[in-house]
Amino acid sequence: MRLLVYRCILDGTYLYLAAPMYSACGAEMRMRVAAEMVLSEDERAELYRLVRSKLTSVRLAQRAQIVLLASAGMQNKKIAEQLGIGRVQVARWRERYTQWRLAGIERDLPRGAPPLKVDVSRLVELTTQSKPKAATHWSTRKMAEELGVSAASVSRHWRANGLKPHVVRGFKISRDPKFVEKLEDIVGLYMSPPEHALVLCCDEKSQVQALDRTQPGLPLKKGRAATMTHDYKRNGTTTLFAALNVLDGQVIGQCQKRHTHAEWLKFLRKIDRETPKDKTLHLIADNYATHKHPSVQHWLSKHPRFNMHFTPTSASWLNMVERFFRDITTERLRRGVFTSVPELISAIDEYIAHHNINPKPFIWTKSARDILQKVIRANSRLSSKQNETLH
Repeated sequence: MRLLVYRCILDGTYLYLAAPMYSACGAEMRMRVAAEMVLSEDERAELYRLVRSKLTSVRLAQRAQIVLLASAGMQNKKIAEQLGIGRVQVARWRERYTQWRLAGIERDLPRGAPPLKVDVSRLVELTTQSKPKAATHWSTRKMAEELGVSAASVSRHWRANGLKPHVVRGFKISRDPKFVEKLEDIVGLYMSPPEHALVLCCDEKSQVQALDRTQPGLPLKKGRAATMTHDYKRNGTTTLFAALNVLDGQVIGQCQKRHTHAEWLKFLRKIDRETPKDKTLHLIADNYATHKHPSVQHWLSKHPRFNMHFTPTSASWLNMVERFFRDITTERLRRGVFTSVPELISAIDEYIAHHNINPKPFIWTKSARDILQKVIRANSRLSSKQNETLH
């Protein structure tokens, strides 16, 4: 027997208790010993891969190292000393690997309060069938406040259900009574152009502004984008008339001050001069009034090789010259700096000349039938939506 002595903190008195005496061997036998860690060859190889990989997180690599040392017969205290961590931490990951194998050390157990469950059906219903107060669409924060959950949860479920309340796409359905007839006519010219003829997509890009910035910007350099002031000086406008050859992508262009029927006639004469006289011309244009002016009709009657094809109303996307207008806008005009209209016209003429050195035609791939089916689907959806609104 041995005496255990305890001192009272309050009055300083001593308390003597008798305790049994154990040998050193018996004490070791009663110590808590960690269970033996047994690994298969595949598990050992996977743990070694995690320890050595540079792509493994530091935490996961350390946990894998704990398991490997434990499988070598080392006790928790020795592992903790070798890795410079706490013994309790070693015991925790050793036990979790024993219970769940690799899944037990790959991630931490959830901490804190249990996560709030989102009513996904109500979330989708609110997003698609309602609007927040004093706003046109839901944001993650407004929806999170409405449902009492986090904005991150709302964003996650929106992505999972393919919902994007912040995105709106424009559309325009043509109500032209001759839509099908005009569609088949123009797409037919694209897909199977007539022999010994040229198909030209014609239109005007009006009100092209000569904009000069109020301050000079900084050029592009490593680690910094080019800069440009948000405000500008207006130095006048011009109108670009263009005719795109569907066959080879060549462009006939002309800049004029206005875009009345007189300027359109002037451009038609330019087309007449710059195209082979023995070729029939099929011109695709929109329904702008200047294209159908009596003076224009009179001139066309005297030039029978010109054949006009008009796109359906609200269907300018059928005219392939719009694609060229997009290119010249993004590549030359939008970020350009022009101190005068002549400088702007010179830049446009230079772009067209450069384009015509090595032109590339735009290839039309959609048949009239495919386009018509898509329009029919859009009309049916819009009609059903209108009926739902009325009811």
